[in-house]
Amino acid sequence: MRYRRLGTSGLQVSELSLGSWLTFGKQIGDPIAEKLMKTAYDGGINFFDNAEIYSRGESERVMGKILKKMKWPRDTWTVSSKVFFGAGGKLPTQVGLHRKHVVEGCNDALKRLQVEYLDLFFCHRPDKNTPIEETVWTMHQLIMSGKILYWGTSEWSAQEIMEAHMVAKQHHLIGPVMEQPQYNMFHRTKVEVEYDQLYKTVGLGTTIWSPLASGILSGKHTLDGHKSSRLRMAGLDWLRERELTAERLKKVEKLKAIAAKLNMPMPVLALAWCLKNPHVSTVILGASKEAQLKENFLAADAQDQLTPEVMARIAKVLDNEPMRPQF
Repeated sequence: MRYRRLGTSGLQVSELSLGSWLTFGKQIGDPIAEKLMKTAYDGGINFFDNAEIYSRGESERVMGKILKKMKWPRDTWTVSSKVFFGAGGKLPTQVGLHRKHVVEGCNDALKRLQVEYLDLFFCHRPDKNTPIEETVWTMHQLIMSGKILYWGTSEWSAQEIMEAHMVAKQHHLIGPVMEQPQYNMFHRTKVEVEYDQLYKTVGLGTTIWSPLASGILSGKHTLDGHKSSRLRMAGLDWLRERELTAERLKKVEKLKAIAAKLNMPMPVLALAWCLKNPHVSTVILGASKEAQLKENFLAADAQDQLTPEVMARIAKVLDNEPMRPQF
């Protein structure tokens, strides 16, 4: 496993990390979750990603039990949570980024994960009802109290992230270190264009999610699909309709031919492509099977096979180079 700094912070995270969205406490049983975490840790992964909303808190409870059982030295791994959506409650005090919910969300995550502090704590979405000043102050105070070490954002705009940094600078507070955006061969603009200046000005780190575009880049999906696939899970109709298109599946077939010539599985090609971006701090994996996770590990070395020539062939297939501002 290789490691990268989380933006310009001193923290180094494994290039590949393990997430629990849709799997822990929902798609897979606890014994499988334990096996996946052990395989990940033994393979060099040092970052485990979670959130209060994942399985309405159950994902954190499952992960917390495993972390306590494994008894890995606390200084060998990092764990995250995210706050915004709540763990199931819909009252105004149970969601959002106001001080009350952020503090209570942090405390609840600590209890579910059975840890004394969170290494990373994300604002899961921007909150139009709460002043950014209130959120920045609250996150700073959580760091000062020792409950979190770094804070960041998820799916925030570049403007919102910069506003948070301006508030932090004005009041001598600790600003956001990392952003968790979606990034893959089909979703490129935010990471490659919108955040471009943030890497230079505030040293933004990224912990990207959905590197396989909800599994489409695994090369195993069809328009009809199979009822057992992740995109067929209850409540994910919106995701299937947004991601699964005939045009994308045609591109995947062409990408599979490139992967075959490189003698690598299609998912490994897609993950390695993400790792080629130097602004990606870590790629979050969402495995449901041990064999799947071990195969994904190959992406760390596979990125070396993606030469400029190979990247050009991939770009030709994708035909979706993001538009950049003309200065």
